[in-house]
Amino acid sequence: MTNYVMNHLQELESEAIFVIREVAAQFERPALLFSGGKDSILLTHLAKKAFYPARIPFPLIHIDTGHNFPETIEFRDNLVKELGVELVVGSVQEAIDKGRVREETGVNASRNSLQIVSLLDTLEERKVDAAMGGARRDEEKARAKERFFSHRDEFGQWDPKNQRPELWNLFNARKHNGEHFRVFPISNWTEMDVWQYIEMEGIKLPSLYFSHQRECFIRDGVILANSEFVTLKDDEELQVMTVRYRTCGDMPITGAVESDADTVAKIIEEVAATRTTERGGRADDKRGETAMEDRKKAGYF
Repeated sequence: MTNYVMNHLQELESEAIFVIREVAAQFERPALLFSGGKDSILLTHLAKKAFYPARIPFPLIHIDTGHNFPETIEFRDNLVKELGVELVVGSVQEAIDKGRVREETGVNASRNSLQIVSLLDTLEERKVDAAMGGARRDEEKARAKERFFSHRDEFGQWDPKNQRPELWNLFNARKHNGEHFRVFPISNWTEMDVWQYIEMEGIKLPSLYFSHQRECFIRDGVILANSEFVTLKDDEELQVMTVRYRTCGDMPITGAVESDADTVAKIIEEVAATRTTERGGRADDKRGETAMEDRKKAGYF
């Protein structure tokens, strides 16, 4: 008699696919929030496996701030073409032009929080009742509080003190008109799990995740890329550095790490040895102790 034993990556995959299929079964108009980062790419890969050989039966939604890394947009367009799925793009620039949001000014200006309005507008326009995302509990303390099925009220807001129990992975998807859910199928994954799964499955990623040379500057201990979206301070100097990115966000706020890890195997070794959190280089998370939670309460990813 042969015993069938799954390793921990296969167990995480099975759990995530179960959650994705639950979304497809319980909701009428689900969607997958796609940032172009490794976690949303992994989630898209899992969705592909969940419904194979059929196509992914819901659209990918990308909220475009206009400050993305070019590598991210190129990868997004190639992946959508390869999978044959619908891509819905919500534009922060369009929201600014319409007066829906006001752009920040100054050297530390960011469009990160402006995504909230564009995201909620896009979800409302598409009548999305469940938006899946690639957030993980190990990333940040606010995300550690969130359940697989995270209820949002009619204003798209999240109440961390009023979450539903999920005993035995039984998910309560009841909602009133105008409300929706955010769903996080890879909640229980760690950064190491993600990279080990990427290696196991041979998942392609944007080049910025691997070691490369880039013109950078250092601000408040964070290595940031030079771009048309940043204004240098008088004491900041540009220098060419060998870096890679652990997380994918806007160019003005996403910190790089010095690294010569140019393969997934080398990145796994690097992650195993690091003592810095994955989002430790995100300038948007340094604006306050509760920066992420405050954004999530307002409707952020």
